Amino acid sequence: MKGTPLRAADEASVPSARTAAPDADRATSAAGRSSGRFLARAALLTAVLSVAGSVLGLARDQALARLFGAGGETDAFLVAWTVPEFAATLLIEDGLAFALVPMFSLALARRAQGAPGDPVRALVASTLPRLAPAFVAVGALVVVCAPQLVGAMAPGLPEHALAVDCTRLTATCVVSFGLAGYCSAALRAHRRFLAPAAIYVVYNTGIITAMFVLGGRWGVRSAAAGVAAGGVLMVAAQLPSLLRQLRRRDDDDGEVRPVPDDRARPLALALFTTVLLFALCRQSQVLIERFLASGLPSGAISHLNYAQKVAQIPMTLSLMLCTVTFPVVARAMADGDTERARDRVERDVALAACLVLLGAATVVACAPQIIELLLQRGAFTAADTAATASVMRVYALGLLGQTVVGALARSYFSAGRASWYPLGAMAVGIAATAGIGAYAVGPWAVTGIAAANAAGITVTAAVLLAGMGPRSVPVRVRRVLGDLGRPVTAATAASVAGALVAGRFAVPAVSLAAGSAVVVGVYVLLGRVLRVQGIAPALDSVRSVTRRLIHGRFGFSSRSRRPR
Repeated sequence: MKGTPLRAADEASVPSARTAAPDADRATSAAGRSSGRFLARAALLTAVLSVAGSVLGLARDQALARLFGAGGETDAFLVAWTVPEFAATLLIEDGLAFALVPMFSLALARRAQGAPGDPVRALVASTLPRLAPAFVAVGALVVVCAPQLVGAMAPGLPEHALAVDCTRLTATCVVSFGLAGYCSAALRAHRRFLAPAAIYVVYNTGIITAMFVLGGRWGVRSAAAGVAAGGVLMVAAQLPSLLRQLRRRDDDDGEVRPVPDDRARPLALALFTTVLLFALCRQSQVLIERFLASGLPSGAISHLNYAQKVAQIPMTLSLMLCTVTFPVVARAMADGDTERARDRVERDVALAACLVLLGAATVVACAPQIIELLLQRGAFTAADTAATASVMRVYALGLLGQTVVGALARSYFSAGRASWYPLGAMAVGIAATAGIGAYAVGPWAVTGIAAANAAGITVTAAVLLAGMGPRSVPVRVRRVLGDLGRPVTAATAASVAGALVAGRFAVPAVSLAAGSAVVVGVYVLLGRVLRVQGIAPALDSVRSVTRRLIHGRFGFSSRSRRPR
């Protein structure tokens, strides 16, 4: 079977008896460089499209704030927004991906080893017909039980009926997100990143279009209708690419023969159970926040939502690298190469932490200016800006924990085995979030809720890191802690310096530009002095991107775009 440069690089990097020969050493070295270049290009492409999706997400939030403000109606929609938030985490970003990427990676490894039939098609034939009806059943259950769900999530919400209507509209995303997540996992395992990276671009486009087209007649319900339309666009953006991959099999005899292994089904069920429960437990932080905030004055849920959406942009971008390399780690574990998987995970955690802490320092230093420039217009007032900015600064304290949890959770499931430890770690963090939030909401209102969120996810990150070993990729914990401690010091100093400079200017745009420049300068300077792992690769990537843009060589090579 003919393969792309990445496929060749992955297969060439597996240790064999021939690597002792000089020619094989040179071939392996060249393959490693090729794999590194492809991963860099894939991460860059994913980051560019993710930035585009995040920009459209900001535009979506700006449209919501401008058209409907931050009051009872937006609170009602944001309670309904819990459904797509849960569905995205469970079915696209974490849960389903954690289970399916290792399964597809193992099927691809067996295909490369010459297994009879097509293990990839056999996997699709044995999983998709079971998952699709489950998605439909859960979506229908959400529609029927919408009044009870709204009452449980936000018992003090004034606009109960509006929230029920929006919840029923957004329930369709359980089906569309499930199918979109399945396509994303399969494509990423095949080293195809363009279509999966574009799904939030089309999704947010659908929501924005619906709000402007239907907002005058439907009010905030138009945003819920946009969620339904955006979910369908997610599937449509990926399905053609997935069908091309499934049709591609050079040595296929046209027959799909499932592997006759009775042990596979219980193992897959256990794997799906553990990853979905972990993702569900992780997303329950949102339930705790909105439950506690529903008893506060109108607009509290909206302030929490706007602050969280903006603050999490650095975390989302930093985890793009882990999204791209997760199939590589899963393939290494499928091939039994744990050392390669460990080195990849350690580098990913260090680089992701380096990037997210730079973003967190910028958020802490320039939160009021960011919110004023992004959201303060129309029905969103200066008072809303002040409340949202104060919450966003507190949220930023938990961004490192969010990133570490996202990176390490993938490691626990990369071997395609069920693991209950991540669920236990997440449960400990959720308990901390609930306890601290119940105590802090009285004296500190929404700020106390945000502090509880940051504390809880940091606890989870610590527990996950402490458990790394035989039950996951065996990373070196002390080395990871050292890689995390140095950028924290640099980010703390950079945020203080940036806040001092940003406060000297009255014009928000000038203040944000000056504060951000100081944050970046101080962070990079201290990072070089402290030898922060990730600073040098990040600077090299920026220089590489600049050269590509100048010389017009930005993007994948034509060969890497050919379907297998």
